[in-house]
Amino acid sequence: MMRFVFLATAVALAHPVLPAAASEADGAANHAPLDAIVDEASNRSEVMRIAQYLTDVIGARLTNSPGMRAAEDWTAGKFRQWGMENVRKEGVEFGRGWSNSSVGARMVTPRRLQLTAAPLAWTPGTGGPVTAPVVVAPLLDEQSFASYRGKLKGRIVLVSGPRQIEDAIAPAFRRWTDEELAKRGEYDLPNGGEDDGSASLVRRIVFASARDAFLKEEGALAFVSMSGRDNKLVHGQYSGFEIGKTPAVPGFELAAEDYRRLVRLANMGASPTLELESKNAYHDEDGKTYSILADIPGANPRDGYILAGAHLDSWAVGDGAADNAAGVAVVMEAARIIKALNIRPRRTIRFALWAGEEQGLFGSLHYVETYVATRTVDPAVPAGLRRYAWAKSYPVIPGRDYRTLSVYFNMDNGSGRIRGINTQGNLGVVPLFRKWLAPFEAMGASTVSARRSPATDHFFFDAVGIPAFQFIQDPLDYASTVHHTDADTYDHLKSEDLRQSAIVLASILVEAANAPDLLPRVPLPTAPRAPDGQYPYPERRANR
Repeated sequence: MMRFVFLATAVALAHPVLPAAASEADGAANHAPLDAIVDEASNRSEVMRIAQYLTDVIGARLTNSPGMRAAEDWTAGKFRQWGMENVRKEGVEFGRGWSNSSVGARMVTPRRLQLTAAPLAWTPGTGGPVTAPVVVAPLLDEQSFASYRGKLKGRIVLVSGPRQIEDAIAPAFRRWTDEELAKRGEYDLPNGGEDDGSASLVRRIVFASARDAFLKEEGALAFVSMSGRDNKLVHGQYSGFEIGKTPAVPGFELAAEDYRRLVRLANMGASPTLELESKNAYHDEDGKTYSILADIPGANPRDGYILAGAHLDSWAVGDGAADNAAGVAVVMEAARIIKALNIRPRRTIRFALWAGEEQGLFGSLHYVETYVATRTVDPAVPAGLRRYAWAKSYPVIPGRDYRTLSVYFNMDNGSGRIRGINTQGNLGVVPLFRKWLAPFEAMGASTVSARRSPATDHFFFDAVGIPAFQFIQDPLDYASTVHHTDADTYDHLKSEDLRQSAIVLASILVEAANAPDLLPRVPLPTAPRAPDGQYPYPERRANR
């Protein structure tokens, strides 16, 4: 106990150069200066100040919106202020920016009632209040268009099927129990035919464009979808950011409770009328979106580098707090801690704040393609859908950094504290991660799971065989309440959790940067055979 008090006092007075690892000659294990990291993260933490500026001051950071531009500049400025090197922006072609300054939704008849609504991102504004009767027209696929042809002119169209309310059988706020964490150790053998969800996502994007064209052709004044969550939560998620593919009809999302009420009234013949208004703007000054990169140089450039990142963008409602100002704050705080302690790692530690994650991992895919590996995507795939075919295109062609990038660590699971790490089926790193997490068992971070975690910025690194990992974090109210909703504000962030995460991340980054070898990696991916049970039997001849 006295040793810790002495060390904490010494570090508080001055930050001498701290070795990234103890000398083997001293007979000590190779590890990060844990006590100094804990002291810096505990007594001089900036993690909540970073999160507050991104949320309370800047707010929503939809890709290429004014909020995202402000976040790009502010985060780059902080990295420079802390003395990081090679701070830069890396741009990738994206499309239009979009922002909303006000939205209103009211039921006018059969009674006046204020409704909870969000404008759908990238849809046009209404150009003033629009008042019209509603028509319930669940447009769920292109085959359903015929049923409503000639019936939508001058109407506000309710396009969703009204999902029934779901009973709340699980707590809205929770932490992983020891029993639940223990079950995460199961290993699922990979199957080359597994569906990663990209095909269904592509179908939804293509259908949304077709539906918009149908609504315009039919003369609808606006369309309204139903929120996927109850309890008056709305999201405002939509597509249409590509140049030349801007939606033509104003779109809104209504709270599930309000949407169901309208459907009930319409079904009983009460003929509800709505008044809708949204003031939206497009931003076309620069079609590129920018990731922010910054380095802590390693002592030996020939040993390569490691990478840690989180996505900086958010959706347009709420303030993008748990998704993903929390992850950004932890990554930036880890960078600040390592720099403040003047730790000199063996390998360069690079920090990345990715752009365009919410629309398809734009920033991280661009980085992988530029530096790490490329794949040849069928030229018949439309440019706007190319990223969804990328991970299943072969061959994989290693790039400049394929042999020098040791590992990528990603933060994008909300505000909950780190409880462990998913290894993406990489069994070779399991004993190493158990060793690195051992000091944090008392902080609740000790689980090493072979599970795969999909759908965020480590995905394309993992898809080319680079060790790339997402941490296991306590779920809190992420999935139940805040993910992509108007409730995703600073109030839902947990200070102690984020400080713990910064400690764990900073320590693991120093360990990985100072490891004697690159982290174990899986083989370079090659085209898989047909999945289990599916065999290409030859067609039977007609005369046999």
